[in-house]
Amino acid sequence: MGSRQADAGGDSAGDGGHAPLARRHLLLRWGLPRDPRASEHLLGFVLTTVLTVVVTRGYLQLAGFPQIGGGGLHVAHVLWGGLAMALAMVLVLSFAGPVVRPLAAFLGGIGFGLFIDEVGKFLTQDNDYFYRPAPMIMYATLVLLMIGADALHGRREHHPSEHLAGAADHAVAGLVGGLSPRRRAVAEDLLAQGRGARGSAETEALLAAIPDDDAEVPDPFQAVTIKVRELLHAVVTRRWATGVTAGLFVVLVAGGAGTLALSWAGDSGPGWARTTALVSLVVMVAVAARGWSVLSADEYRGLQWMRRAVLVNLLITQVALFRLDPWLAAAGLAVALLALGVIAAEKLRLERLHEGGAY
Repeated sequence: MGSRQADAGGDSAGDGGHAPLARRHLLLRWGLPRDPRASEHLLGFVLTTVLTVVVTRGYLQLAGFPQIGGGGLHVAHVLWGGLAMALAMVLVLSFAGPVVRPLAAFLGGIGFGLFIDEVGKFLTQDNDYFYRPAPMIMYATLVLLMIGADALHGRREHHPSEHLAGAADHAVAGLVGGLSPRRRAVAEDLLAQGRGARGSAETEALLAAIPDDDAEVPDPFQAVTIKVRELLHAVVTRRWATGVTAGLFVVLVAGGAGTLALSWAGDSGPGWARTTALVSLVVMVAVAARGWSVLSADEYRGLQWMRRAVLVNLLITQVALFRLDPWLAAAGLAVALLALGVIAAEKLRLERLHEGGAY
């Protein structure tokens, strides 16, 4: 842990964030602390994008692809997407503090979904909205976005000063509007993780001076996040995690195999997509089997292997399946994300047991 903290901020372990600034990571020296909750906002952005594309394509297909305009004009929904993304930028650039970020992620996700849904029109000379590789291109773009986000936020542990900056960010909002119990709890958790960094005592005093106020901007993702967490918590506390994960794997493999069978039967889709999907399914099953074989001896290690199997599906299998059948691939994507959530919840439970000495 100490070496990771050194990597995170360029300071030696246990320095409490007081080492010379010149030894810190370049982003911190530039005054660019990462938001500790950025991964949640980015995930919300991506999921909103996916949902927007699915809803848009579903509505257009059911409504017979209506068009806004007339007299030679066609107001494509890519324009509404651009407007939504611009509004998201205006919000982020206009208001200080963390309150606006979930709303901006939601609005930006809708805008990006409407924008990328028309990618086929801009890759073909005849402006073909129904360009067959378009769904695969959309999905691959979002995968690359999430890989980039993971490289920025998931590979390097947050420096204590970044947690403290997050707590101070909540204090910025509280100075003018108070803090609701939920936001105060978030701020105090960040403060605890940043305690010892330069300015922590002052930030603690500032948070203590901010009055309580229940009024807050609605978080578009909060209700869904709470429900998902409750569901996953119920699964792992009832010891269903292993069975649920196994069931979801069966659904993933069966769904992928079924999509392949339909593609071969109808001779639809390029050969490279079918080959990629088949090979990656085999690899996924092999990795999952490895995880299952060590699960009884070391549950945490087994779950690590199961997670790798799901990532193979998300990063490789689903890309190929989106080229073969976008609707079936979208269903498989939902199952894969659910499996990833169950595995993550169970791993977190095991980590907490280990920290408490009960594991």
